[in-house]
Amino acid sequence: MKLIVGLGNPGMQYNNTRHNAGFMVVDALASKFAVGQIAKSRFNSVTLDANIGCEKCLLMKPTTFMNKSGQSVGEALRFFKLDPQDDLLVIVDDIALPVGSIRIRKSGGAGGHNGLSDIDRVLGGASYPRIRIGVGEVPRVMNQADWVLSKFMSEEMDKVNESLQKASNAIEHIFDHDITSAMNTFNEKLVKPKRKEHPNDNPAENSNDDQAVQSTKSKESTNNNTPAT
Repeated sequence: MKLIVGLGNPGMQYNNTRHNAGFMVVDALASKFAVGQIAKSRFNSVTLDANIGCEKCLLMKPTTFMNKSGQSVGEALRFFKLDPQDDLLVIVDDIALPVGSIRIRKSGGAGGHNGLSDIDRVLGGASYPRIRIGVGEVPRVMNQADWVLSKFMSEEMDKVNESLQKASNAIEHIFDHDITSAMNTFNEKLVKPKRKEHPNDNPAENSNDDQAVQSTKSKESTNNNTPAT
């Protein structure tokens, strides 16, 4: 038995928000691997049985709100006597990744994410696999809470759906092979684009311009036998 937990907040008002990327991945998995299954309410969550690859899985969406996600995870792990390191996979949103990207990790810190922090607290550590779903960097004009609770923009949805598909494929790959193979296959090297500056705000360019002007003045000074000013 494998426990796949997507993190998010319950309620229609949170549908398609960035913080609910984990829920969205679980929904994508359900549409592919749990067709015809009836959702059940247990472990303070909504669950579905699914068969992914050769593994019997329990898909879970906690209904405790994000900062109490550990409660549902802990209850399910204890009930099925599962090992977090081998049998748990958490799907979580990540503001450090661009929309459309995913990153698989065998373990790791919470990175300020309240859902992961609560799971770490309940489990007594962070030694469990997770897949991070990119939801985009927080704009300078917004605070983090408002950003993660905002809905994806229409122009982002193609990339969002791409990341959901990649996550679903990655999970299937993990169970058919192993997590190291999935990391090598699905983790991309991301290069953060450099922020474009106005030429007048670029000290290096200004310095080069000043040197060019100074060189021109020096030549004029030499030709005219008068000091440059």
